[in-house]
Amino acid sequence: MLLAFDSLTGNVRRFVGGVQAALPGCALDAQPVQAAQPTEDFVLFTYTFGTGQIPATTARFLEEHGGRLRGVVSSGSFHWGDNFGRAGDLIAARYGVPLIAKINKGGTAQDRETVAAWLRGWEEGQAQA
Repeated sequence: MLLAFDSLTGNVRRFVGGVQAALPGCALDAQPVQAAQPTEDFVLFTYTFGTGQIPATTARFLEEHGGRLRGVVSSGSFHWGDNFGRAGDLIAARYGVPLIAKINKGGTAQDRETVAAWLRGWEEGQAQA
């Protein structure tokens, strides 16, 4: 599965690397949305911009490739209150996919495990199909 990511400060990119490291047996390709051309299903990792908006680069990527989106992880900062990680809420609703996790900035080990568990479940489901 492709892990497509959009990272402004590097937090999301580092989080994706941690998820990959947590799943050494899974074939996971990570690419920034600016370069990704998905030919398979993907999970999107993105940040939340401003007071809860989807970043323009993420929106452009989804306009072209949203049909292959299977889940979303969004980063944000707790100090934004109700708008924390809101880009993930908006994307999940718009594309009818699960919001796998919202992470504060670069996330925690527990956040990485939550996402890794979801990806393991996805891979197992695809193997049984």
